[in-house]
Amino acid sequence: QLELVESGGGLVQAGGSLKLSCAPSGFTLVGSAIGWFRQAPGKEREVLSCINHNGGGTMYVDSVKGRFTISRDNAKNTAYLQMNSLKPEDTAVYFCAVDWRPSLDFCSVAEEQYATWGRGTQVTVSS
Repeated sequence: QLELVESGGGLVQAGGSLKLSCAPSGFTLVGSAIGWFRQAPGKEREVLSCINHNGGGTMYVDSVKGRFTISRDNAKNTAYLQMNSLKPEDTAVYFCAVDWRPSLDFCSVAEEQYATWGRGTQVTVSS
């Protein structure tokens, strides 16, 4: 069974930082784009950022642009989301997901392109 595992969440004060990791179990991320999403209580899941298969193409939504940085280390088969200047409104469960279309030069912000998802990691930002 294909599974993604997110880690690195936790409780942090406003203005603090966290680095989330996304690692697969039983398969490789090489060749696939990765997306990071979040879902706050009572809200729909939203895309935050994505990275193409080789890290040469990234995208951020406006709410996290300049604060969050997506990256990947294909040698370690892991993707990351560095989150700085965290705000209470960043409190949510954070998910990573895989777009299986091979070796695209871009990454997609469309949630329906992502077929394999992790279970999420909780990020709580206190004021």
